Amino acid sequence: MSHPDPNVNNFKITLSYDGQNYFGWQRHGDKPTLQYAIENAIEKGLGTRVAVRGSGRTDRGAHANGQVVSVNLPSAIQVGDIQKSCNDFLSEDIRIVDVESVPLDFHACDSAIAKHYRYVIWNERKLPDNRTGRVWHVKEPLDVQAMIDACSVFEGENDFSSFATRPNFKQKSTTRTVSKAVMFEELPLITFDIYANGFLYKMVRNIVRAIVKVGEGRYNRNDLYHIMKAKDRKASPGTAPASGLYLEQVFYSQDDLTEKLGEGALL
Repeated sequence: MSHPDPNVNNFKITLSYDGQNYFGWQRHGDKPTLQYAIENAIEKGLGTRVAVRGSGRTDRGAHANGQVVSVNLPSAIQVGDIQKSCNDFLSEDIRIVDVESVPLDFHACDSAIAKHYRYVIWNERKLPDNRTGRVWHVKEPLDVQAMIDACSVFEGENDFSSFATRPNFKQKSTTRTVSKAVMFEELPLITFDIYANGFLYKMVRNIVRAIVKVGEGRYNRNDLYHIMKAKDRKASPGTAPASGLYLEQVFYSQDDLTEKLGEGALL
């Protein structure tokens, strides 16, 4: 039977970042990654070398407003020490926005019950400079109402094989439960929000590409339904760019998810 280590505390750290200048989340040799940047800031700011555990691996060029990591640190380090000390050693495109002390068995990935991703499209001929690398720039007008109507295809429990770009390992299951998938527009911005108990590799980006096909008039809602039922990646179109993808929030309790989505939220 394992016993808590009195010499360490566990912390839940929430991050925001612009992923344009990084090779994704996970450490990758000598290339700049977000995981390396956080671990380096902890080493320099707090004087201890540790591995952080992320809630998931965001893609190269993707962003976050609510990425979560957990990390064990020496018990002498307190919550108030972490944010300022580490932010001083992070570039301006990465910020620690919140720190909490959590039980030692809390794990940023394994303890998560749901996540919220947002995807942002800029639907206008000209793209403002400050949006470069932060949206998917679609120049031709889209049928946004058709896209909005198509989103509900993805809600509920489904096998998302058709929308999973397979990495070099196989998932135990390709079934996921999407609590909510909605799109709204304030042109030229089109925003897609999706909540689920888990996501397959590039699943959100692949779903968005299919929905945009509807907006282009190449697919309809029924086509998306048949693609889902095919359970075959070859039945689905390509992948939307990482530039429009944001990890917005990670949920660790049913109460938090219910507060966000209302009673009856699926898991």
